Amino acid sequence: MYTPELERIPCVIMRGGTSKAVFLLNNDLPADPEARDRVILAIFGSPDSRQIDGLGGADPLTSKVAIIAPSDNRDADVDYTFGQVDIKTSYVDYSSNCGNISSAVGPFAIQQGLVRAVEPVTRVRIYNTNTGKIFEAEVPVKDGRPCAKGDYKVDGVPGTGARIGLNMAGTIGAKTGSLLPTGRPRDEIEVKGLGRLTVSMVDAGSPMVFVRAGDLGLKGTESPAEIDGNPRMLELLEEIRTTAAVMMGIAPDQETARKKIRAVPMAAFISPPQSYESHIDGTAVAAGDVDFLSRDMFMQIMHKTYSGTATVCTGCAAVTPGTVVHEAMGKDIACGPVRIGHPGGVIECDMAVEGGVIVKAAYGRTARRIMEGYVYVPRDILDSLIEKEK
Repeated sequence: MYTPELERIPCVIMRGGTSKAVFLLNNDLPADPEARDRVILAIFGSPDSRQIDGLGGADPLTSKVAIIAPSDNRDADVDYTFGQVDIKTSYVDYSSNCGNISSAVGPFAIQQGLVRAVEPVTRVRIYNTNTGKIFEAEVPVKDGRPCAKGDYKVDGVPGTGARIGLNMAGTIGAKTGSLLPTGRPRDEIEVKGLGRLTVSMVDAGSPMVFVRAGDLGLKGTESPAEIDGNPRMLELLEEIRTTAAVMMGIAPDQETARKKIRAVPMAAFISPPQSYESHIDGTAVAAGDVDFLSRDMFMQIMHKTYSGTATVCTGCAAVTPGTVVHEAMGKDIACGPVRIGHPGGVIECDMAVEGGVIVKAAYGRTARRIMEGYVYVPRDILDSLIEKEK
């Protein structure tokens, strides 16, 4: 139905891992970056704490956009741009990738006809514009369509689904140029309100800064509610994150990191194996089921499970001697899974190291197409952009 006050834009809503995103084709958006972002903000209903006038879910894990296009890169099938749509401000952050949403890119590309379906597994080569790196997704296919049903379980997602494999070893150093941006597995930083603190700064998947939970006065088993309800701890973790952002060369100063580069580096606190309960459903996680615990901060609150890119970075940190993550694991792994205990359960990163070089950093996710159709944005937004161009 034609509505003169509204402009319709084709879209698909997909779950990827433990996150959800609005998928848009690049050609359906304005070419001008500023105009594109204003349209995206309107699609999500930002800025508004409830995102009540758009498709956003009022949570960082559901306020994400994926922009897809056929790739001109001969080594890739599709280009993929990830955007973290801020909820309370008029800002879309393109400074990093999202590993969970990455798992939905392959199924989307196949379903849209951008990649030819090959049974039983279609390999989709994805160029991530945020990092300038290519990774590959292995998507189960049946009858020419991506499979949604399967027996693979992702902690933090109801039920099971078809396993999508992603190898992101090629993303090492994507943001800073090297696995260890400072050239060291550990650094000492000065943190306001705490003093000197030992951290490990690592860049793979998405850059992260790791700290021992005990050095923050934490157990390492804390739930999102415990940390998110502790303003002092949130402030301290943000101070660590922004200090690392400057040292890693990601931001010129801490103020820029606070306001404009909020997604990376992610901060995580690490502890040795111990038993706890999933905050999602109360399922017991035994100390013997994990190699260490990690709690990942994302957009200044604790991730309710664990992000895909954080899984890659944490796995790489775990197999790098000298890091606080390797220390917490307490053993060497040259080939095989690294088991990370997160607030919602356990996630594995399958690692392989050859001659001191990480050649594999892979994890499994599931994804599902939830809705396809049109999203309507106020026509006056586009009209105002046209007038501005004149």
